[in-house]
Amino acid sequence: VAQAYVNQRKLDHEVKTLQVQAAQFAKQTGQWITMVENFNQALKEIGDVENWARSIEMDMRTIATALEYVYKGQLQ
Repeated sequence: VAQAYVNQRKLDHEVKTLQVQAAQFAKQTGQWITMVENFNQALKEIGDVENWARSIEMDMRTIATALEYVYKGQLQ
């Protein structure tokens, strides 16, 4: 009976240790998830800026082409 009591105490201690470690792991996992979500958001914002820059570049090329057309028309 004494050995069973000792074993039960060891098991209780191991269960408590496992619960603490599981809680710490869950907390760390939550932090990782938050970091990944923030990273994904940053990538989306970079994509938005890239699309905006392409749009501006196309507009500027259109304006440059129009100005060149007008300039050449005035020379002739």
